[in-house]
Amino acid sequence: MNPSSSLSSVITRDQTLSLFSHPFPQSQSSPLSNSRNGSFVCPIINTHRRKPKTHTLFTSPKRFRAISCCLGDSRSPAKSLRQILESPGVHQGPACFDGLSAKLVERAGFRYCFTSGFSISAARLGLPDTGFISYGEMVDQGQQITQAVSIPVIGDGDNGYGNAMNVKRTVKGYIRAGFAGIILEDQVSPKACGHTQGRKVVSREEAIMRIKAAVDARKESGSDIVIVARTDSRQALSLEESLWRSRAFSDAGADVLFIDALASKEEMKTFCEVSPLVPKMGNMLEGGGKTPILTPLELEEIGYKLVAYPLSLIGVSIQAMQDSLNALKGGRIPPPGSMPSFEEIKEILGFNKYYEEEKIYAASNYRLYGDRVSSNAYSIERVRDESEQRGQSPQDPVVEVITPDVYSNYRADGSRDPFARIWSRSLRIKITGRDGIERLDVRVPAGFLEGITNIVPALGGINIKELLDDAAEEVGGKLFFWLYRKIVGAIAHVAGGTPADSYPDFKLP
Repeated sequence: MNPSSSLSSVITRDQTLSLFSHPFPQSQSSPLSNSRNGSFVCPIINTHRRKPKTHTLFTSPKRFRAISCCLGDSRSPAKSLRQILESPGVHQGPACFDGLSAKLVERAGFRYCFTSGFSISAARLGLPDTGFISYGEMVDQGQQITQAVSIPVIGDGDNGYGNAMNVKRTVKGYIRAGFAGIILEDQVSPKACGHTQGRKVVSREEAIMRIKAAVDARKESGSDIVIVARTDSRQALSLEESLWRSRAFSDAGADVLFIDALASKEEMKTFCEVSPLVPKMGNMLEGGGKTPILTPLELEEIGYKLVAYPLSLIGVSIQAMQDSLNALKGGRIPPPGSMPSFEEIKEILGFNKYYEEEKIYAASNYRLYGDRVSSNAYSIERVRDESEQRGQSPQDPVVEVITPDVYSNYRADGSRDPFARIWSRSLRIKITGRDGIERLDVRVPAGFLEGITNIVPALGGINIKELLDDAAEEVGGKLFFWLYRKIVGAIAHVAGGTPADSYPDFKLP
């Protein structure tokens, strides 16, 4: 095979697994170092070429996908976003702030979405977007968002949270969090919302160095994350300055250009004429920002490729919550038309899908019974539950029957203890409820069981002492286990609702 030709090989599941049986040089990352959502990224380097090979590795039990060992495949978040950028028309991207809002964006049919620092600061901290939110909080929130959806997500990287070195860390962190793109701006710290007062920007040199640092971080990570370069200099300085910075950002390697808070349609047209081959992003700040709200068709005619709607989801959420709280405070619940039904909520959150998948992993129920043991030892043997044949629900509590400890029947002086026959046994009762929570795990001296006849109907009329005396010489004997079954059946009835007289017999040794 010609080493200079492009390689895209399909590997079987067994061959895929064999890839991981070979040790990797310490200078390379782990095969899973850049994995996301189950994808395996394999750092196999072609020694004949500088461009890494492309291999096929499985990413889920249901499918195989070709992935590039170092650059990601055509289905990676960044590649998916680049395909959107290359496709005709303008593409709308609502801004989300958590996993649920991102999932709703995807369910609505949008091809990608943004994260909004404004909305995340509001939803996570309950604070204004004035620099309170930190890098760590944004990465954590972003990871929850990217894992909740399959569409690409462009993350709000603010001003990179520091100088150029901080920008590199931010970009690498956003790549690991699964973002398809990152927006980086030229504001000083602490930053401010783009359409609010008092914004200031760093010098031209520092602003350009931030973009160069972001490009270098992308290369070092072997990623293809889309870098959106934003300038706030239109409001901080002038339109001319914002246009100059946009050209410089394009020369530094930015993939998308974004001037925030442009004040008119004419300014928006002028911006789209800068570096015409580089896609432009617009920001339609709902509710009254500095930029005029245009329709997608108008934005496309001007020359925009991406358009963000930063406040729609957080804004309507605030209004809906206020309305609901006012209704509750007035002694009413929100009217049916103001919220989805419980069944609809469960469907949105994936309950039904969960239940279907849960059936695949449903394990057969087991029950436990006591076995013969020597003194001071316990043995638990597990047998397949026969509850279906007996008509017992597989959701009934699991009861562990453990052969009791047998203490010495003799005193220190060698004489026989008159109470040894009943007090030498300690019964252990352990019950796990239908919900999997342990309800009971106790050891009870057999001598105390005589009083149970006063409180447990299933044992009424039974002379426990006499039965224990008869079974005292027979460790694990049938009389003892019959009595034990009665006790456990009664307690299972109390703990889990199982009819005391229908609990299955324990298998006897």
